[in-house]
Amino acid sequence: MTGQRKNGAFICIEGVDGCGKTTQAKILVKNLRQRGFDALYTTEPSAGKVGRLIRRFVLDRQRRVPTALEALLFAADRVDHVESDVKSLLKQGKIVVCDRYVYSSLAYQGAAGLDLEWIDRINRFALKLDLALFLDVEPEMVVERLKRKKSVMETVRNLKKVREVYLR
Repeated sequence: MTGQRKNGAFICIEGVDGCGKTTQAKILVKNLRQRGFDALYTTEPSAGKVGRLIRRFVLDRQRRVPTALEALLFAADRVDHVESDVKSLLKQGKIVVCDRYVYSSLAYQGAAGLDLEWIDRINRFALKLDLALFLDVEPEMVVERLKRKKSVMETVRNLKKVREVYLR
């Protein structure tokens, strides 16, 4: 057996910024490949047009855009990402490991005060996951670990709120 399934699997790794999601997602993909699975890494925001817009005009700012706009942009990117990339990969039997997904929207925009039910509703077209993994790391530790320039969302105060929403 080559580890190949007729239909792939969709996995996400979640957690606050700096907790090691990217590192763990890439290690998981590498280990799955070593075991004969056809696994791929992807991330949100995606590499698509909406994802690039988010990186440029939402994440690389000193001030946050309105939180509802943020949530809508992430939901739009998610639909684009799933429709243009993820679904076809899953149909080919690949395992897709995504660095962030719907839970990130719930945690980050929820921590900023948006209604979780509304965030859930605007993401109702999001593809269901086969597995979600949450890396729980104390916000003080991750802020220390972040050597790069921090985004507007990467303060201890904000990350504590985000972690609380994740834990709920």
